[in-house]
Amino acid sequence: MPGVLSIGVVGLGVMGQRMLARLAGHARLRVTRVWDENPEVLRQVLAHYPLLRAATSAEALIREPGLHGLYIATPPGPHIALSQQAFDAGLAVLCEKPLTTDFDAARECIARIERERQRAAVNYSLASSTGLAQLQLAFGAASRRPLGALASVGIELRFAAWPRPWQAGAGPWLSQRAEGGFSREVLSHFIFVLQRVLGPARVTRSEVVYPDDGVGSETSLEAELVASGVPVTISAGIGGERADDNRMIWRASEGEIELRDWFGVTQQRQGERVQSLGDAETLRMNGMTDQLAHWAAMLEGRSHSLPGFAEALAVQATIESLLKYTPAP
Repeated sequence: MPGVLSIGVVGLGVMGQRMLARLAGHARLRVTRVWDENPEVLRQVLAHYPLLRAATSAEALIREPGLHGLYIATPPGPHIALSQQAFDAGLAVLCEKPLTTDFDAARECIARIERERQRAAVNYSLASSTGLAQLQLAFGAASRRPLGALASVGIELRFAAWPRPWQAGAGPWLSQRAEGGFSREVLSHFIFVLQRVLGPARVTRSEVVYPDDGVGSETSLEAELVASGVPVTISAGIGGERADDNRMIWRASEGEIELRDWFGVTQQRQGERVQSLGDAETLRMNGMTDQLAHWAAMLEGRSHSLPGFAEALAVQATIESLLKYTPAP
């Protein structure tokens, strides 16, 4: 039986602690070292997980002997530097998104990954979802088009507030336009799905509203894109009744597929009843289990479906184009 794969975690905010909970009791992936710049957060995590050991710094954690991989759950700023240090130490990296605030540094890192065949991926949870698999079967490059030609894609996101209540402890960066905002944090997941199925998207119109304070992240975004000749519309903003309400609908000549509430999937052929492919919670659990299996495969240098740094940077390039779009003269 394959052995245990030891993981170090840098960053113990919302995402870091969620990952700790997911990995608790996993048969193969085991967190053994953790670090966070906030001593109180670190103390609370160690009290909850007494078998964990804390490092004295992120750099010291990366140098710990016996680690196989590093999970980076910090704000975006240090992602690339930490990844480079992990590669120096021979570790595989799973990094949170958005990948970076420095595109040049990210490109240098990607060149190193490709040159040295480093193992690295970014945590887009829908990469292992039933919804993405169904969309690839229906509209991907190798598809036989069971629902006919794709006519349009629509993405709708609404939030009662931003950040969402469960993100309150993530820190102020999430609500600031320099690194945060719902476009980078949530819309990016759906742009990832769009571009994995159809390839690069080009922004043709984007209208973004920001608060007047010059600091806060976007409050609404209305946009149009084109991917593989298919028109894509985005309507996103703060002001919904639910903390997190999302919908992505793919309309084709002979039917449609809808993603709802992250992992929920329905499909309908013309003239037939809507078919659910499973309730959202069951599909979420299946997707998360599959993601961990792909993470283990990456750690061992085997084939996996997790998005690499280059794919993640392409997603972020589209997001930044939406946020900074300027019409052609």
